[in-house]
Formats: sequence, structure tokens, C-alpha cells
Amino acid sequence: MSYSKIFKELDKSQHDRASFDCGEKELNNFIQTQAAKHMQAGISRTMVLPASVPLPNQKYPICSFYSIAPSSIRRDRLPQSMAKKLPRYPVPVFLLAQLAVHKEFHGSGLGKVSLIKALGYLWEINSHMRAYAIVVDCLTEQAESFYTKFGFEVLCEINGRVRMFIPMKTVSQLFT
Repeated sequence: MSYSKIFKELDKSQHDRASFDCGEKELNNFIQTQAAKHMQAGISRTMVLPASVPLPNQKYPICSFYSIAPSSIRRDRLPQSMAKKLPRYPVPVFLLAQLAVHKEFHGSGLGKVSLIKALGYLWEINSHMRAYAIVVDCLTEQAESFYTKFGFEVLCEINGRVRMFIPMKTVSQLFT
């Protein structure tokens, strides 16, 4: 399977969600059963990188995807050096809610490509609606290691998961 070059908004009529398998049950379940519902409800947006050739059902397999949503964090969750410069009410952030790569592409660099596309997309949105940072909740230690390579820092632990963040001013250095 080879993938196209452009991420597209998830479309149930065009993208075969059932064939997606990244090896993480929670992420598979999200793309297969929840992503479209969340988009319809207006709480997140999921972008997919489809394969370049459709399946016999005429739908395109999903090679990679990411899901984003607006969010906020309490000032006291941030490192003291950052928090003292911010207002005392919840600080707007973007949540990189999901990011996954089909098992067939593990180790190919598609995770990096997907993360850079997601960061670029959020940087673009930031020009219209400001956020202080991008946060991500890591499912595994492997995910935590992955995000650390790209400048994300540990923020706190929430529901047994490590929450990481990258300030938008750091993201800006990638795209300006």
C-alpha cells in the first residue's frame, strides 16, 4: 500500500475506517467508531492520509490520521516560569487528541510526517484563533519518547497518562 501526499478531512463515504490498524486498540477504535461522530458533533476534526489506491469497496484505506480539538489548561498545570506570565483563568491550547500510523508504515517516518502536518495545520489555525500551546496525552512510553524528539515537554499526568506540551512560540520556529 502506498499513500497519497495530501491529508484530507475524514469522510466516511471515501475512507475505509474498518481496515485501519495501528496496533493500539484505543486508536483503532477511535478512527473506526468515534472520529466521524466527534466531527459531526463539532468537538474535533480528524484528518487522514489515504492510500493512493482504493480497495475493492472503492474506499481508500487510511495510512495515517490525526485528530485535533480546542481545549484549555489551568495555569497551575504549567511550569512556574511560564505560569507567572499568564492570566489566572484557563489558558487556551490545542489538543492533538489522536495521532496514529497504520502498522504497515511503522518505522517508515510517516509518524514524523503526520506530526509535522498536524503541527503545521494547528499553526495555520493559530493565525486565526490563538492558543498558548499544543498538548498531547501519551498512551504509551513509546509515544512519550516520540513526542520528546520533537520538542514536547512533560506537563503533568492526567488519568494515568503523561500529558505533554509544546508552546506555540516553539512551533512557530518550525514554520516561519
